[in-house]
Amino acid sequence: MIKLIIADDHSIVREGLKQIIADTPDMAVVEEAADGNELLQKTKMNTYDVVVLDITMPGPNVLDTLKQIKRQRPATQVLVLSMHPEEQYAIRVLKAGAAGYLNKESAPSELIKAIRKISKGRKYISPDFAENLADVILSDHDQPPHAALSDREYQVLCMIAAGETVKNIAESLFLSEKTVSTYRSRIMQKMGMKNNAELIHYAIKNMLVQ
Repeated sequence: MIKLIIADDHSIVREGLKQIIADTPDMAVVEEAADGNELLQKTKMNTYDVVVLDITMPGPNVLDTLKQIKRQRPATQVLVLSMHPEEQYAIRVLKAGAAGYLNKESAPSELIKAIRKISKGRKYISPDFAENLADVILSDHDQPPHAALSDREYQVLCMIAAGETVKNIAESLFLSEKTVSTYRSRIMQKMGMKNNAELIHYAIKNMLVQ
């Protein structure tokens, strides 16, 4: 039996996922979490085979959450669910420790397939994304500017684009305002941009924020 914990801040989404999994005899949802802090507390205290994790929840950023889960429970596999296109986030979350990435618009059968696959220690991405990734690897296409950012710089970029102030970003990421400003300067330099307006326009155009 595959033991799962579902982490999503929308109760209706959790109920929907539980219903899909309830019809599957080889897996069971044994816990739920409504935010990142609750999830980390539960994974610290208990062992699960698979975490089904929403990419945007209150609490720690998904990349930090992933890294902490893998430090606490290296054997626990994490499937990230998102409304964002795979090409925007999949590679980063996989590098941070996720075993799979699935768009929320996917069919229930694909969710079950993904859970079964990662529970065996394997990776899961959709066939379409695998094909796109192969095309990128085999082509001479340049990577988008944000691909050159570190995970922390990428977090700060997305938070700036979402309208967060330097103070709020610093509080959320447990950094000083000076450090956040330094990250912002690095982002501007790496991406060849001059101000927040350009960053926000870029993030929206490239669907880095909802």
